[in-house]
Amino acid sequence: MDPALTQGEATRATIADGRMRGSNQSGLRAHNERAVLSLIRRHGVMAKADIARRTGLSPQTASVIMRALEGEGLVLRDEPRRGRVGQPSIPMRLNPGGAFALGLKIGRRSADLVLMDFVGAIRSHRRITYPYPRLGQVLDFARQSAREIEGAMSGEEKGRLCGLGVAMPDEIWNWGEEIGAPPGVMSEWQAADVMEEIAAVTGHAVHRANDATAACAAENVFGSTGCLDYVYVFVGAFVGGGIVIDGDLVTGRTGNAGALGSMPVPKPGGGTDQLINSASIHVLEKMAREEDGRDISAIWLRESAWDELGPVLDRWIETAASGLAHATVAAASIYDFEAAVIDGSFPDSVRTRLVAATAAALKTLRVEGLTPPIVRAGTIGASAREIGSASLPFFARFLLDHRVLYTESA
Repeated sequence: MDPALTQGEATRATIADGRMRGSNQSGLRAHNERAVLSLIRRHGVMAKADIARRTGLSPQTASVIMRALEGEGLVLRDEPRRGRVGQPSIPMRLNPGGAFALGLKIGRRSADLVLMDFVGAIRSHRRITYPYPRLGQVLDFARQSAREIEGAMSGEEKGRLCGLGVAMPDEIWNWGEEIGAPPGVMSEWQAADVMEEIAAVTGHAVHRANDATAACAAENVFGSTGCLDYVYVFVGAFVGGGIVIDGDLVTGRTGNAGALGSMPVPKPGGGTDQLINSASIHVLEKMAREEDGRDISAIWLRESAWDELGPVLDRWIETAASGLAHATVAAASIYDFEAAVIDGSFPDSVRTRLVAATAAALKTLRVEGLTPPIVRAGTIGASAREIGSASLPFFARFLLDHRVLYTESA
C-alpha cells in the first residue's frame, strides 16, 4: 500500500455542502486524484489545506496527490497568499494546457468540431453547414477538421489530447420531413454505427452524449447561472433540454430525461402540439418560406443574418415564448425548479428577447399551487453543445462529476 494512503479516513466520494469527498483506501489513488481535480475545477483556485479539508483526505495524502498532479502538468501553482500567521499558502489551479479534447457537434443544420483546453476555452473551431446532415459529409468533415486542428498543435499538446466527444440528437434520422430531407435519405444514420465510424476516421476514442444533454452539461460545469435546480432549454434547429437537480445533471433511466421537445403544449387556434413545433429554429425557417418565400439559411452561417429577419423574427419569438412558458409551468408541476434557463443557436440579442418574452408569457398563465421558476438566459451561448461534447473525454479520464452520460467507442 502507498504509505501516503492511510486507513481509517473517509472512504466515500460524494458532493455535499460544496465538498468533494475523497478516500484514503489502498488502490483508490486514481479516484482521489479525480476528486482533487474535480474540486479545483469547481472552485477555480484552491490551497492544499482547503483541498485536504474539503476532500476529507489527510494533509499528507493531499500533498502527495498535488505533487503528482503538478508533476504531470495537470495543475499549476498560483501566486502565494500570505495569511495572518505562518508560511504563505500556495493555491493550485488547473493548467489550461494540461489536457486537450476534441468536441464534435452534429446538428440538423450544421456540424462543428472544436479543440478545447482543460479549463473549457475553445482553442480552435471548424464548421460546416448543410440543408440536412449526410453521414459521409459529416465523416469527411470530422476527418479533415481533426487533421487540420491536430496539425497546428505542438508535439507536446498532441500528447495531451485525450479523446473526442460527440454531441448529436438521439435518432437523428427522425423528423427528416420537418427539415426538408428527401424521403429515406436520413435512414443512413440509422443503419450505421456512427460512433465507430467517427472513431475510425479520427483515430480517437469517442465518447457520445445527446446534444441537448451536452449543452446542459456545459452550462452546469462551465456556466455561471448560480442555480442548483433548473430546467434547461437549448433552442437549435429542434429544441431540446436537460434537467439539473442539486447541482447534478439528471439523465434519467434511459438517458432521455429533459426531452422537452416532445412536451405537449397548446397549439395556436386550439388543440395541442409538441414544443418542437413552436420553439425550434426550423419553425422560423418555415415561417419565412410560407410568408414571403424567403430562404433564411444564412442564419446558420453568420450572426448578422438574424438582423435581417424583421417581423418574421418577432412572430417566431412570440410563438416560441408561448410554448416555452407552457413547458416551464409543466416542468414546475413535476419538480420545484428554481429557474428555467434558455440558450440556443442564435445571437445573444435574440436570446435576450426570447427570455424576456417567455418570462412575460409565463405571467399570463395560471400557476396556482406552483412557484414558477425564474426565466434566465444561459451563460454559454451557441457553442454550448460543442463545449459539452469536448468535456466528455475530460469526465471519462480526469474528473469525478458524473454529470454527463456517455458511451465510448475504442
